[in-house]
Amino acid sequence: MKSIHKIAGEAQAKAIVNQWKSEGKKVVFTNGCFDILHLGHVDYLEKASQLGQKLVVGLNTDASIKRIKGPQRPITDQISRSRVMASLGFVDMVVLFDSETPLALIEALLPDVLVKGNDYTLDKIVGADVVILNKGEVKTVELVDGYSTTSIIQKIKNNYD
Repeated sequence: MKSIHKIAGEAQAKAIVNQWKSEGKKVVFTNGCFDILHLGHVDYLEKASQLGQKLVVGLNTDASIKRIKGPQRPITDQISRSRVMASLGFVDMVVLFDSETPLALIEALLPDVLVKGNDYTLDKIVGADVVILNKGEVKTVELVDGYSTTSIIQKIKNNYD
């Protein structure tokens, strides 16, 4: 499957997730900006994918990233980020969302497993209550220390200023 075919709108994503569930597949959901893909992201996503049979990644739009992180971000646009994310073999679907949180997308998809990094506690994971109420699980995975988009941007700035 070409990576571009793994990128879906919310309605299409909901239909695909429902199909996967009807086939008995466990659907895992995570989300983020994934602005400059790095080892920390790849490790995190690979670990998340191992918690089920299908991994859906909710990806913040450019506009939502600007609202969250400021006018200098994102570094790479949503089309580029979507294609890069969809090219990863363990990512089954990418869905853009335009709000600050993926709550509406989580409510629409109702994944079997909701995943965030271990820098989050259960009470801080958006949508955890929705997933648990629908008999799903909420899990955290260990992050690789020393990798963040912000630190990579800072390192580039320091090296070229």
